[in-house]
Amino acid sequence: MASNQTGKWVQRAASTGGGKTYRGQMPINWYASLAVICIVGLFLVGFSRYQLTHRTTSSSGPPTTAQTWYAALAVDICGTIEPNLPASTNGSQTGFTAGGNGIITISPKNSSESGANATLGKFVSGYKGLELSASTLQYPGKKLLSNGEVCPKGTPDAGKQGFVNVVSWPNYAAKKGTEVSGNPASLLFANSQMITMGFVPATASVPKPPGTVVTALINAVQTGSTTPNTAPTTSTTAPTATTAPTTSTTAPTATTAPTTAKTAGGSAK
Repeated sequence: MASNQTGKWVQRAASTGGGKTYRGQMPINWYASLAVICIVGLFLVGFSRYQLTHRTTSSSGPPTTAQTWYAALAVDICGTIEPNLPASTNGSQTGFTAGGNGIITISPKNSSESGANATLGKFVSGYKGLELSASTLQYPGKKLLSNGEVCPKGTPDAGKQGFVNVVSWPNYAAKKGTEVSGNPASLLFANSQMITMGFVPATASVPKPPGTVVTALINAVQTGSTTPNTAPTTSTTAPTATTAPTTSTTAPTATTAPTTAKTAGGSAK
């Protein structure tokens, strides 16, 4: 009987997968592996999202620190082209400077300004009082304008809702511009490029920079300088005519022969 009972007990233990002790043990390794997989997966998802929202830019490629480019820039506030940005005063700190004539000089000083880092936003961030984003625009010394605000009084579009709209032309010969989508601050510079930053009604078109600015751009690209190449004015004055001295020649006074009266001599008789 004892042997029969032992056999039945072994049979029952086998059928339960190793008895009560084994059956009650938690699969720790399996749960640990599952936890690790979940953690790694969440980390990869989070890292991918970070990379997407914090894209790194390459400093390789043009413009390099050995190159100098020029671009034209205008600001249109509700139909009014604002005066050219005053000349930059921080040329020792940045390679992106305004010349005061509507021309931006793009001459990277280091890798933070070269290649894919040569953007409109880089220039804007270094110019005091100038602001630009997908929803805001500010000209130095004036109010910050946000999408949906009405254009201020005194402008051609006064009372109409305005929106940020930045248009770029690839060079000064281009007739058609392209509206910048997304954040306009990410717009890459190009040599001889023309840009107009506008805050205008949704149905309004953004014009090219003024003709005087385009002329300055052409001069800068062709000569490598933002200073007009004007030949010095030379005033040539003909020498004063030499007047011969006036000589007054007076004829000598005529000599009058003395009058001699001859009286015939005779005595009266």
